[in-house]
Amino acid sequence: MEIVILRLGHRPERDKRITTHVGLVGRALGAKGMLLTSGDKGIESSINEVTQRWGGDFFVQTGVKWSDELKRWKQEGGKVCHLTMYGENILDVIDEIRAEAKRDKTRIMVVVGAEKVPYIVYDAADWNIAISNQPHSEVAALALFLDHLQRGKELKTKFEHAEMEIVPKKQGKEVIKKVKGK
Repeated sequence: MEIVILRLGHRPERDKRITTHVGLVGRALGAKGMLLTSGDKGIESSINEVTQRWGGDFFVQTGVKWSDELKRWKQEGGKVCHLTMYGENILDVIDEIRAEAKRDKTRIMVVVGAEKVPYIVYDAADWNIAISNQPHSEVAALALFLDHLQRGKELKTKFEHAEMEIVPKKQGKEVIKKVKGK
């Protein structure tokens, strides 16, 4: 399953850390990349540095036009999941999303808003999904959605091309620095 995040809106003075965390959570929990409507190259650089050090093939593309990306995604047969507190509860729709993704090997775009999301996004989405029908963090919503969608399997992913790797331990910290090419 290919999962890409579309981050709508980004107020540089206010959302820099949140948008970075949306990308980091997406990367860590199985997304292949993030499309960012902002042209903020700092976020792109920050996430690319993490990907280089910790592995994987996560991409960040900045300055995209969200309406064009949504249209292209749908024309290519992809499905759109919009995370919003106004949507259907995730527990009521996640099996349907998983079944469709498995049946059609569907590509999934997860729309994560920052500021007021245009109504056209609600109409374009195949699913408007609420983690809760209460105000909450978009970072938490993305993490829960990705986890539920993949049934936790993403939590055991080994990232290729990593320069560094954490050795899981009950106590203490251990990080292995890998030699390039191994």
